[in-house]
Amino acid sequence: MKILVFSDSHGNVEHMAEAVERDRPDRIFHLGDVEPDARALRRRFPDIPMDCVPGNCDGRRPDLEEEKLVEAEGRRILLMHGHTRNVKLGMGQAVWAAREAEADVLLFGHTHEAFCTYEQGLWIMNPGTIRGSWAGATYGVITIQGGDLVCYGLKV
Repeated sequence: MKILVFSDSHGNVEHMAEAVERDRPDRIFHLGDVEPDARALRRRFPDIPMDCVPGNCDGRRPDLEEEKLVEAEGRRILLMHGHTRNVKLGMGQAVWAAREAEADVLLFGHTHEAFCTYEQGLWIMNPGTIRGSWAGATYGVITIQGGDLVCYGLKV
């Protein structure tokens, strides 16, 4: 299974579509900012399942969970934008939430700074911003195959 992870699209649906066409994922996660972009991507690729959480630029969204725990191939993945866990001040609160949820992967955005690390049994990934910044347009990939789980980042 291949999952693409987008965050902070801020109006740039084309970069997401380019990544989907190139990588051909089985599933997509959008971590907020801006949720209508996720809906536009879903309309372009209706056969690919998508999970979304709202970001701080998405307003109050009672129809979307601020944090969402999903399962993929028997692995637990916690999705959040990160603003409610103050990730700009450090990722401690977000990591704590992931460990409480017994997640295998923690995904968050908000800072627009891409990184991916593995710490004490937990993958921690921020895909950066798919809109693009000084570091380019970035996104994340999760692959799960035969019980092995790997996370990494890519540029459009």
